[in-house]
Amino acid sequence: MANAIFHSSIEGAQHGPKGLDSFLAFARQSGGAGAQPSNYMLEADGSDGAKFKSAQEIKDAFEKHGLKIDGISAHCPFWLHTSAWTGTKTGLPFTHGPMQSKSPAEVEQFYEDYLLRLMDTCAEMGVKIIPMFFGVAFGWEMATGYPWGFWAGPGYDLVKEGQERFVGKTAKLRAHANQLGIYLAHEIHPGTAAMCADEFNALVDICDGDQCLGVNADPSHCWEGEHWEDRFLKVGSRVYGCHVKNFVVRPNFPLRKMEPNWQNRAMQFTDLSTGDINLTRYTELMISVGYPKRYCEVMGTESAPLVVEAESNFRDGDATSTDGIAWVRDNLCFPIAQGSFEDAMGA
Repeated sequence: MANAIFHSSIEGAQHGPKGLDSFLAFARQSGGAGAQPSNYMLEADGSDGAKFKSAQEIKDAFEKHGLKIDGISAHCPFWLHTSAWTGTKTGLPFTHGPMQSKSPAEVEQFYEDYLLRLMDTCAEMGVKIIPMFFGVAFGWEMATGYPWGFWAGPGYDLVKEGQERFVGKTAKLRAHANQLGIYLAHEIHPGTAAMCADEFNALVDICDGDQCLGVNADPSHCWEGEHWEDRFLKVGSRVYGCHVKNFVVRPNFPLRKMEPNWQNRAMQFTDLSTGDINLTRYTELMISVGYPKRYCEVMGTESAPLVVEAESNFRDGDATSTDGIAWVRDNLCFPIAQGSFEDAMGA
């Protein structure tokens, strides 16, 4: 029987309070073969982001628990870096304490330095793929997606300004990533610099095809009209990371309603097996677009992670994650066909 090309893993951002060692213990006890800790878990104790643990210390923690290092989740600091210019308060829950009262320019500079150091640490560990997302480089007016079309007028062009802003603000980060051979895997997501496949491809175009611009696939963010298969076929050649998450859209509920209670929202995250997405078909699409081959070549591994980011509007977080890790292991890490089923006919 052919070997599976995937292994079950878990995203660490939702488990921040556990810290690195406890998170890795949880991943192992839940049956994971690998783990994807958040950037915050790599920080030295009490450093407020000024210093990371050594690469050896982090690698030793993974070895202790017998887990593969499946990238470092760095969504929050990348989003903060590219969104700080707007003066938004929505990043405060993720902003390091000393930076919460600083100016947008100071916040942006802090997170640029922070991300450069994070990439250095990743490179020392041999981690070449960083799942993340860029922030609202085009501004909140554009991020609403409302189809007025008033993106240009007397003395302004929000599209052109946003393009110039994105290229300029990410230039140093992209250059450093390329120098280290790192891929920045943008998760196409509402409220980011690219909220659909066409927008991501536009970012690649304005950055002259920059090879460090990758995609972290996640089908659970395709709930406003773009089907997950259409999305990931359009950006398939740049998929370097893969989250596994599911959701439901409640019929006749407004998707854009300002509802702070997750349980009352139109779009709700679910356990993996009962949402609207057929995750087996999604996994097959990941094979079709070349994700596992690409990941293994870049990371030098024999299998690629299917990273459980199990969130639920109703179920306990740890219970959802434990169930998700087992579900991925038992249902999605299947042996891959070595040829067509027609090959054996008439043998």
